[in-house]
Amino acid sequence: MSMDFVFGLPKDLEGNTGIVVFVDRLSKMAHLAAVPNSIDAEGTAKLFIDRVFCQHGLPVAIISDRDPRFTGKFWKSIFKVLGTRLNMSTADHPQTVGQTERVNRVINDILRSICADTPKR
Repeated sequence: MSMDFVFGLPKDLEGNTGIVVFVDRLSKMAHLAAVPNSIDAEGTAKLFIDRVFCQHGLPVAIISDRDPRFTGKFWKSIFKVLGTRLNMSTADHPQTVGQTERVNRVINDILRSICADTPKR
């Protein structure tokens, strides 16, 4: 499982300006959730449990960048209790979170096309 955030999007009706992206590295299935810029480790963990854990179960490892939302105390306690580990990605190393970064680019392209004044075809 890999995960990342996309921020800097226009606000939705609930004030969210970002998307959290979870990608199952085996099936390549992406799970997306709109999030506010103020999302913290606990909120991210709850989204993970609600959106991903219920469908895929507990992953052996989760790969992410070094975002503080993924390295907080709440996440560390979840990993300890559940017996899984958090692996940090290496910058510019596509084998780690390349799938998630690709999903992020697709999301940006789709949203730009949909939200533009004159959508590209």
